[in-house]
Amino acid sequence: MARFAQTIGWMLGAIGAIGVAPVAEAQSMSPAKPLAVLPLPASMAAKPGTLVISSGSAIATPPGDAEAASAARLLIAHVMTTRGIMLQTGKNDAPIRFVRDRTITGPEAYRLDVDATGIRIAAASRNGFVYGAMTLAQMLSPDQAFGKPVTVAGVTITDAPRFAWRGLMVDVARHFQPMPSLYKIVDQMAAVKLNTLHLHLTDDQGWRFEVKRYPKLTEIGAFRSPPSTGGPAPTTRVGGFYTQVELRALVRYAADRGITIVPEIDLPGHAQALVAAYPELGVLGDRPAVSHDWGINPYLLNPGPKGVAFVKNVLDELIAVFPGSYVHLGGDEAIKDQWQRSPQVQAQMASLDIKTENALQSWLIDTFGRYLASKGRRLIGWDEILEGGLPSSASVMSWRGEQGAVDAANAGHDVVLSPDPMLYLDNLQSDRADEPPGRLKVQTLAAIYGYDPMPKGIDAAHARHVLGAQANAWSEYLVTPYQMQHALFPRAAALAETTWSRAPRDFASFANRLSPQVARWRRGGIEVADSAFAVGYTLRGTRGDALRTGKATVALATQVPVGTIRYTLDGSAPTPRSAAYATPLTVAPGVTIKAAAFDADGIATAKVRDFATSRAALLSRTPSDLVACPGRSFGLRMPMTADAETNGPAVNIGVFDTCSVYPAAPLDVAGGFTVDVARIARNFGLAHDTADVRQHFRVTPYGELLVSLGCRDTSGRAAAKDAPPTKVIASFPLPDPATAPTRMTFSATLPRMTGDHDLCFQFTSPAEGPNYAPLSVQLTERR
Repeated sequence: MARFAQTIGWMLGAIGAIGVAPVAEAQSMSPAKPLAVLPLPASMAAKPGTLVISSGSAIATPPGDAEAASAARLLIAHVMTTRGIMLQTGKNDAPIRFVRDRTITGPEAYRLDVDATGIRIAAASRNGFVYGAMTLAQMLSPDQAFGKPVTVAGVTITDAPRFAWRGLMVDVARHFQPMPSLYKIVDQMAAVKLNTLHLHLTDDQGWRFEVKRYPKLTEIGAFRSPPSTGGPAPTTRVGGFYTQVELRALVRYAADRGITIVPEIDLPGHAQALVAAYPELGVLGDRPAVSHDWGINPYLLNPGPKGVAFVKNVLDELIAVFPGSYVHLGGDEAIKDQWQRSPQVQAQMASLDIKTENALQSWLIDTFGRYLASKGRRLIGWDEILEGGLPSSASVMSWRGEQGAVDAANAGHDVVLSPDPMLYLDNLQSDRADEPPGRLKVQTLAAIYGYDPMPKGIDAAHARHVLGAQANAWSEYLVTPYQMQHALFPRAAALAETTWSRAPRDFASFANRLSPQVARWRRGGIEVADSAFAVGYTLRGTRGDALRTGKATVALATQVPVGTIRYTLDGSAPTPRSAAYATPLTVAPGVTIKAAAFDADGIATAKVRDFATSRAALLSRTPSDLVACPGRSFGLRMPMTADAETNGPAVNIGVFDTCSVYPAAPLDVAGGFTVDVARIARNFGLAHDTADVRQHFRVTPYGELLVSLGCRDTSGRAAAKDAPPTKVIASFPLPDPATAPTRMTFSATLPRMTGDHDLCFQFTSPAEGPNYAPLSVQLTERR
């Protein structure tokens, strides 16, 4: 324990010497050069001596050791990409040597020694060699001096992970991801010692795994039509699938990088693509289209002999492609209405003496779990498989909070923590307007870093059943590789540290070590979100206050304590020599503030963001500036087109009511408004929540946009005792969706009032038709 405290103290002391300050509004930070190792090793002790590594430096591996040779090739590739220097294989006198050491215990453990005589990576296993190589790759690319030799300080690193399961889930079912993107993700997972890639291969919206015995699964089930936004039905097809040959190659590639791929075939729910291909495997005999609706759809697998035989046949082909221990069989969000309405299913339940549909699902999961066990594999499923009784053969992936993991672990089942929203990476990373589509719950880098995947409710005697944690990137709104990578990185690094390292959490240390890793990822061709490093702006007081007083006071901040914020007020881009931000800025309306944080090397940590204080800008609102009407909530940021492959405009909406508020509109200043409206697809699978969709009586064929002064909550009461009476000040009939464009503008005058007041924008379009939402609201000054 003393040795551990000493080495941790040395590491954090080195970081502290950099001058990292706590996060604060002033953000007076001095990052300099942080330690470049991420995740933080178990033990790291400085020693005398340094060694210079440059192009031409050699690597030696034990003769005939294929695993060490593979790790050496991986090291060469990563160092070439991240540093621009070409290492080469050599003989025993090479400065970098891989050594097989059977005394190092643990399948992923390694030891790395650096002194003036050389660098030695010792391990007893393939994955130990891989992780030692990845640590060294980071040490050889600590800064921006691309192509230059590196001086490596003497050190001894002894390292092994905290958890065995350190995972990312990529949902390729909702939106198909091309194979080259998966290879990139695998490479960059390995760089930070993540070791499990969970591929969500089937869902209502697509079947992505080629099954030779059932070719219609991919001929029909892999493609769907886009949802309609009105007008003629789309004729294009969206989708794709992976051949078994392609997936075998990906599995081998991942294994060489210490990564196991866990396939998921989602059953018995989320089966609409399956039933579209083979309706006889459904429950009621109908043939739906492959779904384009996100959420929960009613289609289930037929639990009878034919359905069971089908799944076993699919599993035979699946496990022949994916050799890992675990197969994921979903089990989530399987509403049981089709089973309840099927005489055949009810008869099957009676013959098996099964009392409930949840118990029938448990019987199915147990059947498949025992079948997998007979093949030497293990079943894992989402925590709904706990309902109806957890089969003895199953492990649990807990997504509905942590309780599923607590219950399963205490009952002796292995668990993986994957709670929503904490580890759901399709949630946004900031509340800025430039965030791409996704779920509106903001999950920051700091929040994920602060999550501990060992729930307090698990008894100490059962803590060994916690395999680890996994972050999920559901792809309803992640259409392209760019968007998928933007969601995964850099937040994957926070998960990597919390699942690998046992060291006490230190976000400032992590953030400084993350900066060079972001640069490495980008050199590897990965899109990395800069949300955590970007400057955000907060206006003090209301916009009306700024317009009335002729002064705008704006605070600047970033999410991470990295870099010094520098800004300009003359419209030019900030540089490392621009003014350093210290306290909120007070400017006259008309000034545009531009700012970015710069590290000690003068490198901007994110793209420049700006904040305009012109009178027109202060009178405008984007979807991110609008709020939900009283009694409602926004849940999604949606693109204009569900399958758009460009990063275009997006709107914030509530699933159950289309109502937005322009808060604190200065009606003593504004004399009118123009609202830019988008018509978008209403492609939600709401299942039993359909009744919660608020219907509005419309007085024109396609509904109206009603703009009111003040808002009321869903029960019709005033939003607050001092709120002004709700008064409709403008109404606009919505055009025929079959013929009108998907964007439209409406303008009107505003009543003269004093002070600030909310403006409510309510759409009364029919719930069975497309959705509407404001893309922007611009107030115009009263003449």
